[in-house]
Amino acid sequence: MTEPYDLITMGRIGVDLYPLQTGVPLAQVETFGKFLGGSATNVAVAAARLGRRSAVISRTGSDPFGDYVHQALRDFGVDDRWVTPVDAHPTPVTFCEIFPPDDFPLYFYRRPKAPDLVIHPEELDRDAIAAARIFWITGTGLCEEPSRSATLAALEARARTGTTVFDLDWRPMFWGGEGGASGDGGASGAAAMATARPYYEAALRYATVAVGNVDEAEVATGLRDPEACARALLDMGAELAVIKQGPKGVLAVHRDGRTAEVPPTPVEVVNGLGAGDSFGGSLCHGLLAGWDLEPMMRYANAAGAIVASRLACSSAMPTADEVDAFLAGR
Repeated sequence: MTEPYDLITMGRIGVDLYPLQTGVPLAQVETFGKFLGGSATNVAVAAARLGRRSAVISRTGSDPFGDYVHQALRDFGVDDRWVTPVDAHPTPVTFCEIFPPDDFPLYFYRRPKAPDLVIHPEELDRDAIAAARIFWITGTGLCEEPSRSATLAALEARARTGTTVFDLDWRPMFWGGEGGASGDGGASGAAAMATARPYYEAALRYATVAVGNVDEAEVATGLRDPEACARALLDMGAELAVIKQGPKGVLAVHRDGRTAEVPPTPVEVVNGLGAGDSFGGSLCHGLLAGWDLEPMMRYANAAGAIVASRLACSSAMPTADEVDAFLAGR
């Protein structure tokens, strides 16, 4: 086998079609930009932009959008060897509306089934997964079979070696709730969370790092106070819990007693949708470098802020020089 990857992510992949007009409802948008998308994919791109050797485990449709996804991954320097086609289902497409500074509704086109949920346990390269310096999974990967069994099998292959990150990644609509992004899931939210929680608990037994916002942490813990969420995630198996708090910044709590609470980095927001993925890729960068909690959180916050100030997600991910320059100017 070649040298271990710095980061392997497993989860959503697809095409983002983002309006080139802001403040306009989707029905009135006239032109769109096409970008590589999917949370786990964006995290791999973010890490690659920071110089890390990364790869994605996912699946596309056997269609032109699938071809585009492969080309985009290669252009970003992300290994696409474990991104394979599914003949029966189209490559997912995601639309959004852009109402800065804090309203970015998402519309997922992933039915009848997204190819990235058709990952089978027997298809996994378990040796590569076990050897990776960081392995990253998401809550979405647990929402349907066979992806659920494949995700848990990958975690078992890791056996808590190295760093295993569980991105809590709550998308209520994938679990029977309402809404396309993190939120309470509307009238059916409690039932959706109850459905998801046992699988989140199972994944946390293998994860060494848990990261998410308060909505996402609530799915796993049933709690909403950030510090209580962090402590509960540690009790469930994580060694490091990272709770993103929006305008209140980010809280990181380690099992060894270290904590860091870092305020947000103010920017003029253009599109906030990719900020969390940029944060995730930069978190991996900091973990690989062995940084202390506070500088790691400041760096990840800065990387997220840079993407929030840009339109796209994947192509907006900053380089290390850009993050350094941004921090130097604060």
